[in-house]
Amino acid sequence: MEIKIHRGGLQTTVQDLGRPGHRGAGVPLSGAMDPVALRVANFLVGNAENAAALEFVLVGPELEFSQDTVVALGGVEWEGLPSWQPVAVRAGERVKIGAAKRGCRGYLAVAGGIAVDPVMGSRSTYLRGGFGGFQGRALHDGDVLPLPAVTRQLGDHWRIDARVLPAYSAHPVVRVLRGAQTDEFGAALFGAEFKVSPQSDRMGLRLSGAALVRSSKVDLISSAVAPGTVQVPPDGQPIVLMADAQTIGGYPQAAHVISVDLPLMAQLRPGDTVKFAEVSLAEAQKLALAHEHGLALLREGLAQKLR
Repeated sequence: MEIKIHRGGLQTTVQDLGRPGHRGAGVPLSGAMDPVALRVANFLVGNAENAAALEFVLVGPELEFSQDTVVALGGVEWEGLPSWQPVAVRAGERVKIGAAKRGCRGYLAVAGGIAVDPVMGSRSTYLRGGFGGFQGRALHDGDVLPLPAVTRQLGDHWRIDARVLPAYSAHPVVRVLRGAQTDEFGAALFGAEFKVSPQSDRMGLRLSGAALVRSSKVDLISSAVAPGTVQVPPDGQPIVLMADAQTIGGYPQAAHVISVDLPLMAQLRPGDTVKFAEVSLAEAQKLALAHEHGLALLREGLAQKLR
């Protein structure tokens, strides 16, 4: 079984939940920018949450499937295919996903997952390194992706309740933990509004707004960073590191986006705005546990609907 790519869309790549355990060797996590969208899309087609799917930006691909299958689109809202519900696809049928009506990134899960070879335990694509996914690159017109021979049967038409999803918005208030250098920027980070720059990518979202001025002039020793770290370069315009973030950095760390709000950052497009609000570590942990509990209930409920 296979997928033929008739149109590649914009930066369409194969992604799963990334390759943890290799950051000590300088290998980024990679994986889906919006891991919740990928996980839920996989649940909807009966896959394990870490199955490889397609991620695309602003404009989706046009695909043809060699056999009957079931697909599900995760993300905010797209032309051509409804989000957050399984859709049966016939052999030879073309699935065309158009432009994003809202949000930035979409995830198309297919029953059985995309069967590219794993690299360091993951099928995710690391574009800067040129490895993983399909030949380490974004998909081109004419590419063919392998799929396992898996079948699914759908019952009645249904879709999930949007209340279990992140509170996607073009102007979110994103919750953060204090960073190592938070005090050196005073209260300037909190309450200020920042705009997402077109120079953003999978490595990080560059923001523009009132410059954050650091009170200390002491040079910093490079230290570990991770997806969610908010760095402040010399120009005072913060960068929120994302899935393909480097493993160490020397810029001051003003904050760290909590895990449950990283999907909100992933769905911001150039020109959208964001504000930051501080929460405690205890509150962040409570939110993370509640979030995982909700996803676990969803996974179990969906497992009863697919055969």
